[in-house]
Formats: sequence, structure tokens, C-alpha cells
Amino acid sequence: MMKVLIIDNVHPLVAERFSKQGWQCDFMLKESREEIISVIQNYDGLVLRSRIKIDEDFLNKAKNLKFIGRPGAGLENIDLEYCERNDIQVFRSPEGNRDAVAEHAVGMILMLLNNLKRADHEVRQGVWKREENRGYELMGKTIGIIGYGFMGKAFAQRLKGFGVNVIAHDKYEHNFTDEFAREITLEELKKEADIISLHLPQSEETIHYIDRSFIETCAKPFYLINTARGKSVNTTDLLDALDTGKILGACLDVLELESSSFEKMEGSNEVFQRLVASDKVVLSPHIAGWTHEAKYKLADFLVKKIFKVFA
Repeated sequence: MMKVLIIDNVHPLVAERFSKQGWQCDFMLKESREEIISVIQNYDGLVLRSRIKIDEDFLNKAKNLKFIGRPGAGLENIDLEYCERNDIQVFRSPEGNRDAVAEHAVGMILMLLNNLKRADHEVRQGVWKREENRGYELMGKTIGIIGYGFMGKAFAQRLKGFGVNVIAHDKYEHNFTDEFAREITLEELKKEADIISLHLPQSEETIHYIDRSFIETCAKPFYLINTARGKSVNTTDLLDALDTGKILGACLDVLELESSSFEKMEGSNEVFQRLVASDKVVLSPHIAGWTHEAKYKLADFLVKKIFKVFA
């Protein structure tokens, strides 16, 4: 019998399906990392989101661990090299929230282009400004997608009916031009894009991917969308570019100062205060992939993948 430890709040179907398979499921949703480490040697499987870091120190104690499952896309909190060396299979389910992320990104850019955040606030205050809130249409814009995986492609699919030109760059995927996007180089994307949307995993090479150097090498002012990882954007450089007009506006579902668990911010500093004071920024608390439907689909895809190997 497989024994699985679940340490984060995931959809109930995970435990239900494991139990139907005859597996034992235990929960440690509030316990500390040290408490989890003290018992992890008793388990064959581990299911988590991002609450704790699964590093070499943790995995050295997990003598019987056969798999780790994360209902989501990013795996930056897991030591993947250690897992590969020690035959621990790692499963994820980015298919589960790609639709939610794509819809959220579309909603954010429409909100920004049409001044909906400001207009809503003004109307609630009894202020009726039409000319001052005249917006811009999405139609006719060139949208550059960086990262054409599950999320990037889903975003391109949602844009199909808007009459936009969608271009995409992916450092590790090639020959992916399809009915939704045209593959181009990063240099070409920087020349053509009116809107740039990030769909990159977090890694050493994607931290501060959008910084002063990137911004200054773009041919024209652009809008930025980030629904991927907060550390991909140097927030200070973004704010400076908003001040100079090199960036026209930003839609940020993720922030550089998020905690690694994505459950809170690590303090509120001067940079954050500049961010929230800007009319050119639309913010949300890392909820782009956080719909009710996505919670189910993330779990469903994950369990099916695990069962293909271990059931």
C-alpha cells in the first residue's frame, strides 16, 4: 500500500482518488517544515503546492519517497536534480489552470487599456469623467508572448477573436508557429510588440528578465503583462520606465516581493508604495490560475499522471 502525505490545501479529489486506489492519505496542512521532515521517511508520495522548500536537506530524510506531485506549473521550490539522481518522480499539472491564466491576462489588459480601475473608482465617488477615461482598443495591436508553453499558447488562443497580431518567442521551443501565434526571435519581438506578456517559469535566467536593459532595447513603448512569476520583473526598473513612458502600463498578477509560498507579501516597502500609487498599473494577488474550475482541473490532471505510473 502506498502512503501519501498531503501538506497543502488541494482539491479533495486528490485524497478521494488515492483512497479509492487503496492508498493511505495523511495530512499535515499546518505543521512546520521541521515537523514534516521528522515523518517524511514514512511516505512513498508527497503532494504540495509551494508552502515549503523541498531541497536536498528535506529529500535526504525522505528515504522511501517515490514521487512528488504539485497541482500547478512551477517547480522552483523542488530540487529537481536531486530527484532525478535518486529516482524520485516529479509530477505537475500546468494544463489545469492554463485557461484561468489566459482569461485573467485578457481581462487585465482590457481593464488597463480602458481605464476601468480608475473609472470604477471615480463613479463610486460620484465623479463622471468620460473624456479623461477614453481608452484604447485591443484590435490592431501586436502582442508579443514570451514563453509559448501551456500558458502562453492558451493566452494566444483567447486572443484569436480580438483582431490582434500575435507573435511569440520561446528560447527552448522552435517551429511552433500555429493558427494562434507566429514564432519570431526575441529581437524581432522587441521591435514589433505593443504589448508584451510573460509566461516564463522561475529560474536563474528568468529572474529580472524584464529590467532596464530589456526595456531600453525595445523599439517602442509597450504595455507589460506578467501572470507568471514576480521575480521575472525588476520592479524598480519597471516603475522608472512607467515614469519615462518607455512602458505605458503594467498588468501584474505576481509581484517581486511575494513570499516563496505565494501566500503573502514580504513586507511593504517604498517600491511597493510607488507601484500601488500608479494609475498605470493593474494588480491582483497571484490569482490568475486560481479559479474554482482550475482547482479541480489541477488536481484531476495531477492524479491521472501519478496513476499512469504507480497505479
